[in-house]
Amino acid sequence: MTTLSKTNRNDTLTDQHIIPLDFNSINKVPDSHLWSQLDEPVDNIQTHDLKDSPIPVIDLGSPNAKSFIANACEKWGIFQVINHGVPFELVKKVESESQKLFALPTHEKCKVLRSVEKASGYGTIPVSTYFDKCMWQEGFTIWGSCVDDAKILWPHEYQIFCDTMDAYQEQMKLLTHKLLLIILETLDVTEEEFNWVLSTNDSYGLFHLNSYPPCPNPSQALGLAPHTDSLLFTILGQNGISGLEVFVEGLGWSRVQPVEGAFVVNVGDLLHIFSNAKFPPAMHRAIVNQSKQRISIAYFHGPPVETMVAPSSNFEKPCFKSMMVKEYLSLKASHLYEALSMVRA
Repeated sequence: MTTLSKTNRNDTLTDQHIIPLDFNSINKVPDSHLWSQLDEPVDNIQTHDLKDSPIPVIDLGSPNAKSFIANACEKWGIFQVINHGVPFELVKKVESESQKLFALPTHEKCKVLRSVEKASGYGTIPVSTYFDKCMWQEGFTIWGSCVDDAKILWPHEYQIFCDTMDAYQEQMKLLTHKLLLIILETLDVTEEEFNWVLSTNDSYGLFHLNSYPPCPNPSQALGLAPHTDSLLFTILGQNGISGLEVFVEGLGWSRVQPVEGAFVVNVGDLLHIFSNAKFPPAMHRAIVNQSKQRISIAYFHGPPVETMVAPSSNFEKPCFKSMMVKEYLSLKASHLYEALSMVRA
Protein backbone atom coordinates (compact mmCIF):
# COMPACT_ATOMS: atom_id res chain seq x y z
CA MET A 1 0.00 0.00 0.00
CA THR A 2 1.17 3.54 -0.72
CA THR A 3 1.92 5.08 2.64
CA LEU A 4 0.81 8.43 3.96
CA SER A 5 4.39 9.66 4.15
CA LYS A 6 4.81 9.13 0.41
CA THR A 7 1.52 10.64 -0.75
CA ASN A 8 0.91 13.54 1.60
CA ARG A 9 4.10 15.55 1.46
CA ASN A 10 5.98 17.99 -0.72
CA ASP A 11 8.84 16.48 -2.72
CA THR A 12 11.21 19.14 -1.36
CA LEU A 13 10.52 18.23 2.27
CA THR A 14 13.50 18.66 4.60
CA ASP A 15 14.00 18.59 8.36
CA GLN A 16 13.67 22.39 8.37
CA HIS A 17 10.01 21.89 7.45
CA ILE A 18 9.47 19.48 10.34
CA ILE A 19 11.31 20.76 13.44
CA PRO A 20 9.28 23.36 15.41
CA LEU A 21 10.81 26.28 17.26
CA ASP A 22 11.83 25.94 20.88
CA PHE A 23 9.06 28.35 21.86
CA ASN A 24 10.27 28.66 25.46
CA SER A 25 13.63 30.06 24.38
CA ILE A 26 12.51 33.02 22.24
CA ASN A 27 10.82 36.33 23.04
CA LYS A 28 10.06 37.63 19.55
CA VAL A 29 8.79 36.28 16.25
CA PRO A 30 11.80 35.31 14.11
CA ASP A 31 11.97 36.19 10.41
CA SER A 32 11.22 32.59 9.49
CA HIS A 33 7.76 32.97 11.08
CA LEU A 34 6.89 36.54 10.00
CA TRP A 35 3.77 36.08 7.89
CA SER A 36 3.23 39.83 7.70
CA GLN A 37 6.02 39.89 5.12
CA LEU A 38 4.01 37.77 2.70
CA ASP A 39 1.28 38.90 0.35
CA GLU A 40 -1.18 36.06 0.89
CA PRO A 41 -4.25 36.70 -1.34
CA VAL A 42 -6.69 34.94 1.02
CA ASP A 43 -5.17 36.67 4.04
CA ASN A 44 -6.12 40.23 3.16
CA ILE A 45 -9.65 40.01 4.54
CA GLN A 46 -10.37 41.07 8.08
CA THR A 47 -11.62 38.55 10.62
CA HIS A 48 -15.26 38.85 11.65
CA ASP A 49 -15.73 37.67 15.23
CA LEU A 50 -19.50 37.45 14.87
CA LYS A 51 -21.74 37.30 17.94
CA ASP A 52 -24.08 35.08 15.98
CA SER A 53 -21.66 32.75 14.24
CA PRO A 54 -22.94 31.53 10.87
CA ILE A 55 -21.46 28.11 11.52
CA PRO A 56 -24.34 25.86 12.67
CA VAL A 57 -24.22 23.75 15.83
CA ILE A 58 -26.14 20.51 15.20
CA ASP A 59 -27.52 18.09 17.77
CA LEU A 60 -26.95 14.59 16.37
CA GLY A 61 -29.83 13.38 18.53
CA SER A 62 -32.28 15.69 16.77
CA PRO A 63 -34.80 14.12 14.36
CA ASN A 64 -33.81 16.90 11.93
CA ALA A 65 -30.07 16.21 12.14
CA LYS A 66 -29.93 14.82 8.61
CA SER A 67 -31.46 17.90 6.98
CA PHE A 68 -29.38 20.23 9.16
CA ILE A 69 -26.15 18.45 8.17
CA ALA A 70 -27.12 18.43 4.49
CA ASN A 71 -27.76 22.18 4.61
CA ALA A 72 -24.53 22.85 6.53
CA CYS A 73 -22.42 20.79 4.13
CA GLU A 74 -23.96 22.52 1.12
CA LYS A 75 -23.93 26.08 2.46
CA TRP A 76 -20.84 26.25 4.66
CA GLY A 77 -18.75 23.07 4.28
CA ILE A 78 -18.38 23.14 8.06
CA PHE A 79 -20.52 22.66 11.16
CA GLN A 80 -20.28 21.69 14.83
CA VAL A 81 -21.92 18.64 16.40
CA ILE A 82 -23.11 18.02 19.94
CA ASN A 83 -24.73 14.95 21.49
CA HIS A 84 -22.28 12.91 19.40
CA GLY A 85 -21.66 10.05 21.83
CA VAL A 86 -17.96 10.65 22.53
CA PRO A 87 -17.48 10.71 26.33
CA PHE A 88 -16.62 14.18 27.60
CA GLU A 89 -14.21 12.68 30.13
CA LEU A 90 -12.23 11.01 27.34
CA VAL A 91 -11.94 14.27 25.40
CA LYS A 92 -10.59 16.01 28.50
CA LYS A 93 -8.15 13.17 29.10
CA VAL A 94 -6.83 13.46 25.53
CA GLU A 95 -6.34 17.19 26.03
CA SER A 96 -4.54 16.55 29.34
CA GLU A 97 -2.24 13.93 27.81
CA SER A 98 -1.55 16.28 24.89
CA GLN A 99 -0.55 19.06 27.27
CA LYS A 100 1.74 16.62 29.09
CA LEU A 101 3.43 15.76 25.81
CA PHE A 102 3.92 19.36 24.66
CA ALA A 103 5.22 20.37 28.11
CA LEU A 104 8.26 18.13 27.62
CA PRO A 105 11.56 19.87 26.78
CA THR A 106 12.07 20.33 23.06
CA HIS A 107 15.12 18.05 22.98
CA GLU A 108 13.01 15.26 24.50
CA LYS A 109 10.19 15.68 21.99
CA CYS A 110 12.69 15.68 19.12
CA LYS A 111 13.67 12.12 20.04
CA VAL A 112 10.46 11.05 18.23
CA LEU A 113 10.75 13.54 15.38
CA ARG A 114 8.92 12.79 12.17
CA SER A 115 11.05 12.34 9.09
CA VAL A 116 10.47 12.31 5.34
CA GLU A 117 9.76 8.57 5.55
CA LYS A 118 7.91 8.49 8.89
CA ALA A 119 4.34 9.77 9.09
CA SER A 120 3.97 9.55 12.87
CA GLY A 121 5.74 11.50 15.59
CA TYR A 122 6.60 15.01 16.72
CA GLY A 123 6.99 18.00 14.43
CA THR A 124 5.10 20.75 12.68
CA ILE A 125 1.68 20.00 11.23
CA PRO A 126 2.11 18.19 7.88
CA VAL A 127 0.47 20.99 5.86
CA SER A 128 3.28 23.34 6.94
CA THR A 129 5.57 21.68 4.41
CA TYR A 130 3.61 23.40 1.61
CA PHE A 131 4.65 26.91 2.67
CA ASP A 132 7.87 28.91 2.67
CA LYS A 133 7.09 30.58 5.99
CA CYS A 134 6.90 28.56 9.21
CA MET A 135 3.88 28.41 11.51
CA TRP A 136 3.58 29.16 15.21
CA GLN A 137 2.71 25.59 16.03
CA GLU A 138 3.99 22.20 17.10
CA GLY A 139 2.26 18.87 16.70
CA PHE A 140 2.29 15.14 17.20
CA THR A 141 0.86 12.85 14.52
CA ILE A 142 -0.59 9.45 15.37
CA TRP A 143 -1.26 6.95 12.61
CA GLY A 144 -2.12 3.58 14.09
CA SER A 145 -0.24 2.69 17.27
CA CYS A 146 1.78 5.30 19.17
CA VAL A 147 3.50 2.77 21.46
CA ASP A 148 6.98 3.02 19.92
CA ASP A 149 7.12 6.81 20.22
CA ALA A 150 5.49 6.86 23.66
CA LYS A 151 8.04 4.35 25.03
CA ILE A 152 10.83 6.72 24.03
CA LEU A 153 9.13 9.73 25.64
CA TRP A 154 8.03 7.93 28.81
CA PRO A 155 9.95 4.61 29.13
CA HIS A 156 8.09 3.55 32.27
CA GLU A 157 4.85 5.54 32.04
CA TYR A 158 3.78 5.31 28.42
CA GLN A 159 0.70 3.13 28.87
CA ILE A 160 -1.68 5.87 30.03
CA PHE A 161 -0.88 8.00 26.98
CA CYS A 162 -1.28 5.07 24.58
CA ASP A 163 -4.50 3.78 26.14
CA THR A 164 -6.01 7.26 26.00
CA MET A 165 -5.11 7.78 22.35
CA ASP A 166 -6.31 4.30 21.37
CA ALA A 167 -9.64 4.88 23.09
CA TYR A 168 -10.02 8.21 21.33
CA GLN A 169 -9.28 6.66 17.93
CA GLU A 170 -12.00 4.07 18.50
CA GLN A 171 -14.50 6.79 19.39
CA MET A 172 -13.52 8.77 16.28
CA LYS A 173 -14.12 5.71 14.11
CA LEU A 174 -17.62 5.34 15.55
CA LEU A 175 -18.41 9.01 15.06
CA THR A 176 -16.97 8.94 11.55
CA HIS A 177 -19.25 6.03 10.63
CA LYS A 178 -22.27 7.82 12.10
CA LEU A 179 -21.54 11.02 10.17
CA LEU A 180 -20.81 9.18 6.92
CA LEU A 181 -24.15 7.38 7.04
CA ILE A 182 -25.96 10.70 7.37
CA ILE A 183 -23.92 12.47 4.68
CA LEU A 184 -24.26 9.61 2.19
CA GLU A 185 -28.02 9.52 2.67
CA THR A 186 -28.20 13.22 1.80
CA LEU A 187 -26.42 12.48 -1.50
CA ASP A 188 -28.66 9.50 -2.40
CA VAL A 189 -25.67 7.37 -3.50
CA THR A 190 -25.65 3.81 -4.80
CA GLU A 191 -24.97 0.76 -2.63
CA GLU A 192 -21.56 0.33 -4.27
CA GLU A 193 -20.66 3.92 -3.45
CA PHE A 194 -21.85 3.40 0.12
CA ASN A 195 -19.40 0.52 0.40
CA TRP A 196 -16.58 2.59 -1.11
CA VAL A 197 -16.95 5.47 1.32
CA LEU A 198 -17.61 3.25 4.35
CA SER A 199 -14.70 0.92 3.60
CA THR A 200 -12.54 0.46 6.69
CA ASN A 201 -9.77 -1.76 5.30
CA ASP A 202 -6.67 0.32 4.68
CA SER A 203 -8.60 3.58 5.05
CA TYR A 204 -6.99 6.74 6.36
CA GLY A 205 -7.71 7.31 9.99
CA LEU A 206 -5.02 9.41 11.57
CA PHE A 207 -5.12 12.22 14.05
CA HIS A 208 -2.90 15.09 14.90
CA LEU A 209 -2.39 16.73 18.28
CA ASN A 210 -1.80 20.46 17.82
CA SER A 211 -0.25 22.99 20.20
CA TYR A 212 -0.31 26.71 19.48
CA PRO A 213 1.94 28.32 22.16
CA PRO A 214 1.49 31.92 23.33
CA CYS A 215 3.02 34.28 20.77
CA PRO A 216 4.82 37.55 21.65
CA ASN A 217 3.28 39.27 18.62
CA PRO A 218 0.22 37.37 17.30
CA SER A 219 -0.39 39.88 14.49
CA GLN A 220 2.88 38.78 12.84
CA ALA A 221 2.40 35.01 13.05
CA LEU A 222 0.01 32.29 11.93
CA GLY A 223 -0.69 29.09 13.81
CA LEU A 224 -1.99 27.39 10.68
CA ALA A 225 -1.93 28.82 7.16
CA PRO A 226 -5.13 28.92 5.05
CA HIS A 227 -5.87 25.60 3.37
CA THR A 228 -8.51 22.95 2.75
CA ASP A 229 -8.13 19.42 4.09
CA SER A 230 -7.43 16.74 1.50
CA LEU A 231 -9.55 13.77 2.62
CA LEU A 232 -13.31 13.24 3.05
CA PHE A 233 -13.72 15.23 6.23
CA THR A 234 -12.02 16.23 9.47
CA ILE A 235 -13.32 16.07 13.03
CA LEU A 236 -11.71 18.69 15.26
CA GLY A 237 -11.82 19.06 19.02
CA GLN A 238 -11.01 22.50 20.44
CA ASN A 239 -10.09 22.95 24.09
CA GLY A 240 -12.25 25.98 24.75
CA ILE A 241 -9.80 28.54 23.36
CA SER A 242 -10.75 30.22 20.09
CA GLY A 243 -8.35 30.36 17.17
CA LEU A 244 -9.97 28.44 14.33
CA GLU A 245 -11.27 30.61 11.50
CA VAL A 246 -13.14 29.66 8.34
CA PHE A 247 -13.43 31.68 5.15
CA VAL A 248 -17.09 32.46 4.47
CA GLU A 249 -17.99 33.86 1.06
CA GLY A 250 -19.24 37.41 1.46
CA LEU A 251 -18.10 37.67 5.08
CA GLY A 252 -14.40 36.89 4.97
CA TRP A 253 -12.69 35.12 7.84
CA SER A 254 -15.16 34.13 10.56
CA ARG A 255 -14.22 32.79 13.99
CA VAL A 256 -15.47 29.27 14.81
CA GLN A 257 -16.17 29.81 18.49
CA PRO A 258 -15.58 26.77 20.71
CA VAL A 259 -18.79 25.17 22.00
CA GLU A 260 -18.63 23.12 25.19
CA GLY A 261 -18.56 19.42 24.30
CA ALA A 262 -18.80 20.00 20.54
CA PHE A 263 -16.68 18.81 17.62
CA VAL A 264 -16.07 20.84 14.48
CA VAL A 265 -16.65 18.85 11.26
CA ASN A 266 -15.35 20.24 7.99
CA VAL A 267 -15.68 19.01 4.42
CA GLY A 268 -12.45 17.97 2.68
CA ASP A 269 -11.44 17.87 -0.97
CA LEU A 270 -12.45 14.25 -1.58
CA LEU A 271 -15.98 14.83 -0.29
CA HIS A 272 -16.13 17.96 -2.45
CA ILE A 273 -15.23 15.80 -5.47
CA PHE A 274 -17.60 12.96 -4.49
CA SER A 275 -20.48 15.43 -4.03
CA ASN A 276 -19.73 16.87 -7.48
CA ALA A 277 -18.90 20.26 -5.93
CA LYS A 278 -22.23 20.33 -4.06
CA PHE A 279 -20.33 20.46 -0.74
CA PRO A 280 -17.59 23.12 -0.66
CA PRO A 281 -14.31 22.25 1.09
CA ALA A 282 -13.82 24.51 4.11
CA MET A 283 -10.93 26.94 3.70
CA HIS A 284 -9.67 27.42 7.24
CA ARG A 285 -6.74 28.70 9.26
CA ALA A 286 -5.68 29.10 12.90
CA ILE A 287 -4.57 32.30 14.57
CA VAL A 288 -2.58 32.55 17.80
CA ASN A 289 -2.84 34.67 20.93
CA GLN A 290 -0.38 36.30 23.32
CA SER A 291 -1.35 34.72 26.63
CA LYS A 292 -2.69 31.16 26.26
CA GLN A 293 -1.59 27.86 24.78
CA ARG A 294 -4.29 26.44 22.52
CA ILE A 295 -4.63 22.67 22.08
CA SER A 296 -6.67 21.08 19.30
CA ILE A 297 -7.09 17.48 18.18
CA ALA A 298 -7.80 16.83 14.50
CA TYR A 299 -8.96 13.44 13.18
CA PHE A 300 -8.73 12.99 9.41
CA HIS A 301 -10.75 10.36 7.55
CA GLY A 302 -10.60 9.17 3.95
CA PRO A 303 -10.92 6.04 1.80
CA PRO A 304 -8.04 3.68 1.00
CA VAL A 305 -5.42 5.42 -1.15
CA GLU A 306 -5.48 2.69 -3.80
CA THR A 307 -9.18 3.26 -4.57
CA MET A 308 -10.70 5.53 -7.19
CA VAL A 309 -12.43 8.78 -6.34
CA ALA A 310 -14.99 10.42 -8.62
CA PRO A 311 -18.30 12.27 -8.39
CA SER A 312 -21.19 10.05 -7.37
CA SER A 313 -22.99 8.42 -10.30
CA ASN A 314 -26.08 10.19 -8.98
CA PHE A 315 -24.87 13.29 -10.89
CA GLU A 316 -25.50 13.32 -14.64
CA LYS A 317 -22.76 15.82 -15.43
CA PRO A 318 -19.62 15.11 -13.38
CA CYS A 319 -17.48 18.15 -12.61
CA PHE A 320 -14.34 16.15 -11.84
CA LYS A 321 -12.25 13.45 -13.47
CA SER A 322 -11.99 10.00 -11.92
CA MET A 323 -8.61 9.33 -10.32
CA MET A 324 -6.96 7.29 -7.59
CA VAL A 325 -6.94 8.79 -4.11
CA LYS A 326 -3.14 8.57 -3.94
CA GLU A 327 -2.90 10.46 -7.25
CA TYR A 328 -4.97 13.30 -5.89
CA LEU A 329 -2.93 13.43 -2.67
CA SER A 330 0.28 13.67 -4.70
CA LEU A 331 -1.27 16.41 -6.82
CA LYS A 332 -2.31 18.31 -3.70
CA ALA A 333 1.19 17.96 -2.23
CA SER A 334 2.67 19.58 -5.32
CA HIS A 335 0.07 22.21 -6.16
CA LEU A 336 -2.01 22.82 -3.00
CA TYR A 337 -4.48 25.59 -3.95
CA GLU A 338 -4.62 24.62 -7.63
CA ALA A 339 -5.13 20.86 -7.09
CA LEU A 340 -8.94 20.84 -7.27
CA SER A 341 -9.03 22.95 -10.43
CA MET A 342 -6.54 20.58 -12.03
CA VAL A 343 -8.93 17.62 -11.70
CA ARG A 344 -11.92 19.45 -13.16
CA ALA A 345 -13.56 17.52 -16.00
